[in-house]
Order: sequence, then C-alpha cells, then structure tokens
Amino acid sequence: MFGLPLAFSAPLLLTAFLALPLLWYVLRVVPPKPRAVAFPPTRLLFEIKPKEESAARTPWWLTALRMALAALVILAAAGPIWNPPAANPGADGPLLLVIDQGWPAAGQWEARMAAAGALIDAAATTGRGVALIPTGDVPRDATLLTPDAARDRLRSLAPVPYAPARADAFALAARMQAAEPRAGLVFLSDGVDMGADADLATALAPLKAATARIVSGGVAPPLALAGPENGADALTVKVLRPAGGPPRAGRVEAKDMRGLTLADAPFTLPEGASATEARFVMPVEIRNEIARLDIIGAHAAGAVQLIDKSWRRRTVGIVSGTSTDTGQPLLAPTYYLTRALAPYADLRVAETGSAIENINRFLEQRVPVLLLPDVGTIPPATRARLAKFVNDGGVLVRFAGPRLANAQDDLLPVKLRRGGRVLGGSLSWETPQPLGALTPEGPFRDMKVPTDVTVNRQVLAEPDATLGDHTWAALADGTPLVTGTRIGKGALVLFHVTADTSWSNLPLSGAFVDMLRRVIALSDAPPALDASPADAARAADRPDVASLAPARVLDGFGAFQPAGPTARAIPADFTGRASADHPPGFYGPPDGLVAVNALLPADAPRAIDFTTLGLKAEPLQESAPRDLVGPLLIAAMALLLLDALAVLLLAGGLSRFGGRRATAAALLALAALGAAALPQTARAGDDTFALQATGQTRFAYVVTGNPEVDDISRAGLSGLAAFVSQRTALQAGEAMGIDLAKDELAFFPFIYWPILPDAPVPPPAVLAKLDAYMKQGGTVIFDTRDAIAASDVPGAPLTPAAAKLREILSGLDIPELAPVPRDHVLTKAFYLLKDFPGRFTGGTTWVEALPPADDTDRPARAGDGVSPVIITSNDLAGAWAVTATGEPMLPLTPGEPRQREIAFRAGANMAMYVLTGNYKADQVHVPALLERLGQ
Repeated sequence: MFGLPLAFSAPLLLTAFLALPLLWYVLRVVPPKPRAVAFPPTRLLFEIKPKEESAARTPWWLTALRMALAALVILAAAGPIWNPPAANPGADGPLLLVIDQGWPAAGQWEARMAAAGALIDAAATTGRGVALIPTGDVPRDATLLTPDAARDRLRSLAPVPYAPARADAFALAARMQAAEPRAGLVFLSDGVDMGADADLATALAPLKAATARIVSGGVAPPLALAGPENGADALTVKVLRPAGGPPRAGRVEAKDMRGLTLADAPFTLPEGASATEARFVMPVEIRNEIARLDIIGAHAAGAVQLIDKSWRRRTVGIVSGTSTDTGQPLLAPTYYLTRALAPYADLRVAETGSAIENINRFLEQRVPVLLLPDVGTIPPATRARLAKFVNDGGVLVRFAGPRLANAQDDLLPVKLRRGGRVLGGSLSWETPQPLGALTPEGPFRDMKVPTDVTVNRQVLAEPDATLGDHTWAALADGTPLVTGTRIGKGALVLFHVTADTSWSNLPLSGAFVDMLRRVIALSDAPPALDASPADAARAADRPDVASLAPARVLDGFGAFQPAGPTARAIPADFTGRASADHPPGFYGPPDGLVAVNALLPADAPRAIDFTTLGLKAEPLQESAPRDLVGPLLIAAMALLLLDALAVLLLAGGLSRFGGRRATAAALLALAALGAAALPQTARAGDDTFALQATGQTRFAYVVTGNPEVDDISRAGLSGLAAFVSQRTALQAGEAMGIDLAKDELAFFPFIYWPILPDAPVPPPAVLAKLDAYMKQGGTVIFDTRDAIAASDVPGAPLTPAAAKLREILSGLDIPELAPVPRDHVLTKAFYLLKDFPGRFTGGTTWVEALPPADDTDRPARAGDGVSPVIITSNDLAGAWAVTATGEPMLPLTPGEPRQREIAFRAGANMAMYVLTGNYKADQVHVPALLERLGQ
C-alpha cells in the first residue's frame, strides 16, 4: 500500500474515512464554558449582557486530536498487517513449495525458513495441502502434507554444502502440477546459478505456468571464495558475488588444521564489481600452515576454501652438475628451471661450491625437493643420505646430460642402458621425436599431450618388466621421456633429457612448467594406498586409482562435521567440485589429506535472470508479518486520555488544583511516571536481589567486565538451565551475573567463573568470602577457555589464563586436585560420561582428589561432600551458549555433531552433582536390591 509493506485483513472498513469530514463539522461546537459568579444577586443582574451569545468554537488542535483518534480506530478495525505475506498462487489447489537448499541459501537460512513458514501458515488458513520439495534432497514422490506435518518437515531441513541441480526438483513439481492443475507453485530461490544445471532454462521451465511465484534473493547476495594462489610474496584468494551491487567490504580469516586463526586479510568489492582478492602477506612458513580460509560472518560452505598440502609453496633446491658459464648464463639449466618454478616455489640455487657440498648443505636445511640437472657420480655417503631423504618424504628430480649418461649411478627410477648402439649413454636421431603419451598412472595424467615438444637426444632405459610401470611420459616411438617411482614417503624422478635446450625444446614449452609443478607437489602427496574392497567399489569410476575415504566434511553453514553415511570416497586423483556424493571437506589419511571445495578456481557464481522466463522475482522478506492492531489501539487509548484531559482543562475542572495543590499533583504524576518507567528487573536493594535469586534455582556466573565474555556466560548458563529443565525435574531460572565483592553467594548451587588473563586478582577480602562459600558447600567452576593453546607436555609454560588462575588459587584454601577419574560420581550423576567437552575437547577437568580406592567394587566413588572446585579449559559456556531462538552462538572445535550434546550433558551432570551430592556412590547396594526384588 503506497509502496509500504502494509496490508489489511478487512480493507472495506477503510471506507469509514469518508465520514471524517462530517465528524469534523460535528466536533467544531461545544457548550460555552460555565462561569463562577459571587453573590449578591444585584451584582449578577448588573453583569448580565443584554446581547445574545453564540456557542464557543472547539479549538482546532482538539478537533485534530479527535480526528486522529477516529482515524486510529478505523485503521485498527481494518486489521492492518505490516510486512504481509504475499498471496499464494493457485488458491484453490495444494501448495507446491520448492526450496533452494544449496550453500548460497545458508547465509539467509533463518529468513528463508520464516518465509516458508509464513507460506505454510497462509495455506493452513484456507485448508490447502502442502508439498515440500527441497532441491538438495529431492524426494522420490512428494506427497501432500498437512500444514502441521509440513512445518515439522520444514524444521528438519538444512542447507547442503554444494550447489544442487534443480532439474529433479522441478521435474517432480511438474508431475504434481500435471496431476493437480489447480496447484500453485512457489519457488524460494537463492537467486544464484552455479552451473549445476546444464540448461537452467529447461530446468526452470515449470515456473512459466500462470500459477507460479518466485521469492528470490535478499538484502545482500552471498559471498564465495575460490582460486587460492600461494604466490611468491603472498597467498591470494578470490572473493566472488553473483552480481554487481553497492560497495561491500569484509575480511577473510586464515586458520590452521587445529582451527587456530593465523591471520586475516581485508577485501573490498567496488560498486558494480563481482570479484576481488584478499591477500595474506606473511612468511611462507606460516602460509604453508593455512588449512582453511573463511569469509568472516558469511556462514556458508561456499565462503570456505580448504587448502591441502598441494597448495603449499615448497622450497626447492637446485644443484647443477654443469660447469658455470658466466658468458652465457641464459643458456644454463638453472635459468630454465628458475623461470619455470619461480611463480610456484621458493628457489634456492647453489651458485658456488661443488655439487656434492651443495647437496649435503640442502639436506641439512631439510629442503623438501631437490633438482639435480646433469649431476653425475654421487659418492656413496651422499647417495645414502639422498636415499634416506627420499624415503622420508623428499622428492629427488634428476635431469639427463653428458655427466649422468657416463656415470655409474643407481639412484635412478629405472636402469639406464650403456654401451652398444647407445654411444655414451645417449641416442641421437636424424628426425626429432615428438611426445607420444602421458600414462594415466603418473602425475601428468590430467595434462593434454603437447604437440610442440620434440626431442633430439635422450638417455635410454633398460627394457624390463617394470619399465612400463615407471614410465610417466613417453615419446612417439615408445621410449620413456620421464620416469619415476615412489620410494617410502617420497619420490624419485628422472627426466631423460637435459634441463636446457641442448637435447630438447621441452624447457621452452608450457608443458615443462606443468610437469615440474606436478612433480614437486609429490613432496606432500601420500604414498600409494591399497584400496579396500569397499573403497574400490565406491571409486568404481577409476578402479585403477586408490580411493580416499572422507575424514571431515563441511555442512551447509561451513562448519566441520564427521562424514555421514552418504559421503563416498574419492579417487586419489580427484579434482572435481563438491557434490552430494563428495561433500566439501578433507579426504584421506591424516598425513595426506586431500581438500574438496564447493567452488573450483574457475567457478564464478552468476545471478539468475528470471525475466527471461517471463516471471518477476519478489524479494525475500527479512522479517515476519506483524499485526498492528494492538499498537494502534494503544495509541488510540493514549489519544483518548489526552482528549479527556483537554476537555477537563477547557471546562475549568483543573482550577481547583491551584497553587500548592497543582505543584503536589504534578510531582505525584512525575513520580508515578518515573516508577512505571523503571525496569522491573532492576535491583532495588539487597531484598530485591535476594528475592530474585531465591525465587527459582538459578545458576550464577562472575561478571568479568568484558561484555563479550559476560554475554557468552549468561547465554551459556541460560542455555544449560533450559537443557536441564527439559531433561530433568529441575526447573532452573535464567542465569544471574554476580559481583563477588557485593552480592551474596550462598543463594547459588554453583558459580561459573571464566578466567581472563588481564583481569585483576580479587582482593583478599573477596577471596575469603569465596573461600567461605566453598567451605559451606558451594562449588566454583573455573574455566580458563584455553584448551587449544594449552600444552600437555610436562614442564611446558602455562598459558596466560592458566597463570592467572594459579595466582587466584594461591589465595584460596582448596583441597588436593586430580583429573576426574572414570569412577567419579561426576561421570554418573545423570548421564554416563567419559569426558567433559565444551567448545574444545582437549582440556582436562580437575576436581577434588578422591581417597584411594578400596577393594569394594563400587560403581562410583567420592568423599562425603561435593568437590568445591571444578577446573576446566574447554570453554563450557561457549558450548552451552544459545540465542533467543535456540540456535548455537559459537562454533565448536573440532565441531563434531555430538560434541555440543555431550557438552550439555556434562553441564547437566555438574548441575546434578552440586545439587544432589554423591548419592550415586550408594549404588553399591543396587546388586543386593535387585537380587531381593528378583526373589
């Protein structure tokens, strides 16, 4: 209405506005104001005016006030709704609700679910059936559901971490529309085309029906990451969006394999631009530790780029066996090798000294890749060190030449021919030989065979039964050009031509660069695996290549989770994008993880142009519909009160409140307004705090003064209270923040204290108060929240939070502490637990040490009282913290699905432990009781 998101449930009542002019005319006249006249009657007769008076006019502001009051009543009666849901198409038939479930929808998933819920509510009011068709998990046969069942199904949906094809979903919708022509179709689209549908127009053809409606996009299009490049001075990654728009800025965060943040880099998308870059300028050693890049605040799988070891920038040592020719440096083998590898690796070229000395020096520096162009005979001691270097994971690449052809060396992937027609270990042809084939077993299998490479001379390999297995590239006549083999964790490679142009033009071609890149990438590749029968069946497309099982995968929101039953293994040479069978994540063993991402380097998301389909996409509503009847009636009541006061003023009714009475009345009114304005939850003294703390069982946390930490503590304990109330008989109230120096502590069963490294140590009086609380049965949970940074190595330095905790505990009289044993009551207070995770899982939970175990086989042990101290570093409140809608506030590390559930269970055990004590230790009598009951 008038360009506003406003609608009315009874719009015909708005015709009452036509009566407002008549109301204006009626309200213009009021009786004259009465006058107070004193006796005697004579004076009254003298003051009587002989002329006739007309009635007094109503002041214009009072008339306007009453007109506004009438207008508000009319608007309220018409049933106004702000941000109303649009009418569903096909009002006489069922509703077909197609929901985009790909990662582009994850950033606005809550708004998308709210819009779908509003559509289902609208269908419920007209008694229509609903069919939910998500594009990521298309059912075989979509049946009509009741609105209640559709809501339950809607709550179970979640975004998938890939861009699904929409063809199957719309084919199912078309079949349902053919069966029920009156059905209306609504498509909740993310508005992004990732190329999953070969023909998007054909896939969306059912939307051309007259009963179709599209709800697409939102305020900001989704952002994505693609194409990381570890360059010479920085790691860059592309930041993409589907279409141009207003300027947009943000930051990309780099994390290592443990989830620790290494750095963040800004990016800015100019107006109208759809791509930009984020640059991480830092030492190559730190860049090589990056395993994950995230757009901060994006919360989508497409906004994550996983980086495996193949993206690392390697250090390559080059030792040439040729003589240095200062007059022609551009013809040396080192020139061609440095030009080919400089953009992709950090090169160390041995300029001076003997080749053997330089090899030993690079081995001492632990260089992962060594290139030896025409290095001939290698002494046995150095050869043994090189063999160990390769076996431990290094890559040794050798190039042919006159020295290698004449050398007696067995540090080669194949045995070379000597003597006979191969004079001096090399062969020459009258006609140069072109490159023939790249074997599928080698690292060059995904390369195209170049047509511009020719070879004039080469060193030949001795033909034997294993030569074909070791040949990675061959010439047209079948003789090998590149041979290689995996030894231990490393690789040994031989180019049968020189690294310069004297034997071949290979160093001048782009194939030379691609070959070298793939060869040096072998330094981080895992050794060949023997695929299990199950994995071999999963990798049926490439039965000759080992398969890698999924280790950790991403969900639609970009968080790590364990691989589900539908995730299939990938071939070891997998280079595709994520899909339903291969969700984005890490695959393979821990020492050779392979990353699969939602976007490939060449991908570019595009906005869907629905105008080509003859349809107009409506914007996604960011907020739910809101009924304005209540606010309008409240405003009308306020105007009615003002009208009454105005009439009382004009009639002289306020004249009695003169002088001191008027002042007192004004002060009384101000006091009443002030009392009404005060928040009801404000503390009006110790009694109010005591009543609030004891009205319900409440969990308390120490207010640290850090707003972020305090908000997480409050949300975490409130989330734990809700969890305990759902699972146990305890009905806990909202958490309360306390000041250790001012507030009474005895009201709370336990106090959660997050330790801040920069927080001051409480004064001795406060520590004495806390000590008395613990001795009277209270428990304090100290949480340093640094499980990731802490070290389990004995004698390792303490983290800042742990050092601060030790300083605090030095002023308290606490008992001897020990890690929670397996038979402690805390592990069995309500749930059976083995550990007590929070946001992190690696920290140790400490409690009061138990007495030595006796010979009695008890299911649980404890002393006579509850441990006054529980110490953890797992950030319990961070795992418990939830929003007002019940959604988790913070991600977990490592982020397994059951980690948050186990964290809540650990909190429930702690709550039951401090509230009920060690009654579970009496379970020693359970066998006897069961035996008696059995009799």
